[in-house]
Amino acid sequence: MTDAHQDRPGRTALGRALMSGGALSSDWAPGFAAVPRSAFLPDLMWPWDMQAGKSVAVSRSEDPDAWYAYADSDCPIVTQWDDGAHSGTEPGTVSTSSASMPSVVFRMLQDLDLRSGHRVLEIGTGTGWNAGLLAHRAGRGNVVTVEVDESVATTAREALERFGTPVKVVHGDGFEGYPEGAPYDRVIATCGLRAIPYAWVAQCRPGGTIVSPWGTHYSNSDAVARLVVADDGRSASGRFTGPVEFMKLRAQRLPPVAHRDYVPGSVADGDETSTSLTEGEFVGEPFSALRFALGLRVPDCLHVVAEKRDGARPVWLYGLGDRSWACVQFRDGRAARVWQGGHRRLWDEAEAAYRWWTDHGRPGHERFGLTVDAEGERAWVDSPVEAWPV
Repeated sequence: MTDAHQDRPGRTALGRALMSGGALSSDWAPGFAAVPRSAFLPDLMWPWDMQAGKSVAVSRSEDPDAWYAYADSDCPIVTQWDDGAHSGTEPGTVSTSSASMPSVVFRMLQDLDLRSGHRVLEIGTGTGWNAGLLAHRAGRGNVVTVEVDESVATTAREALERFGTPVKVVHGDGFEGYPEGAPYDRVIATCGLRAIPYAWVAQCRPGGTIVSPWGTHYSNSDAVARLVVADDGRSASGRFTGPVEFMKLRAQRLPPVAHRDYVPGSVADGDETSTSLTEGEFVGEPFSALRFALGLRVPDCLHVVAEKRDGARPVWLYGLGDRSWACVQFRDGRAARVWQGGHRRLWDEAEAAYRWWTDHGRPGHERFGLTVDAEGERAWVDSPVEAWPV
């Protein structure tokens, strides 16, 4: 490691900001100091520029000051586009590997409650920075990280070796875990899950902890699940700690949904009704607990919020198990019109889910929980006693 990676005012300022914001706890401060994110970033990267609202290309060889400024900022950085098929400096179509925001990284590490000597399984190696932090805390030979993309795995392995961090990097499908290294005391995923595999539960010790971004296909409004494996090792259960958005596990990505497959003609071909819900009530914020809750209560459904034009905003719902669909047209100062088609009445389900959420006191992420066992997953609010399958 060189001083260029370590001793910079911007990095010091980032550490102070993370600590004052509560993301970086005092016990993880030594890891932050010893394992800089910049040591694991490629020469060409695409950080998210907060002011521009888009990814921008930055090259260390061409503009080292800008490169290090982004490396030392609390922003996500794309390191691969389109599963590696992308070339050139302009951003690609789909971001497929990245270095997460440091604030998100360290909040999840706090959730993991990692101790020296713990055996750790990481799903989603990415740049290798998170694995490096884990190894600094857990100790030599205690971290296994699995990466599905061979080129990403190779680059991360080289970065970890160059940095002098003893981590076993495995090229494979993280959904299956890594049974050869089990049992683990901790499992952490750095990719978004739509179903937490039972293999992770089976490979984690009783009393062990699993931390993973989790959500439904309804939206990208995921949350971090912190699950504890039961004493008998047959299940894991726990609450969500807060909202987050991660790139999805490749095996669980949602294929593109073609609107014309659902509505080949006009919405007028569907059944028309209306709703008293307003745009402000139903749409909510992108990472609100409302969207998360609706995803839990309206299964196998994708919701798309269209741009607002001339005071009107359509919101679409697409069934993922069939061709059911719904459209609600919110318009300023008027009652919202609703059209539905297909076997499911998706708007009726969504409106009922909204009423359920309000009837339960508009619970935030921290009141929701998840239980995983060999039978699948069940979500709950406040207590697993009244859980439902998701």
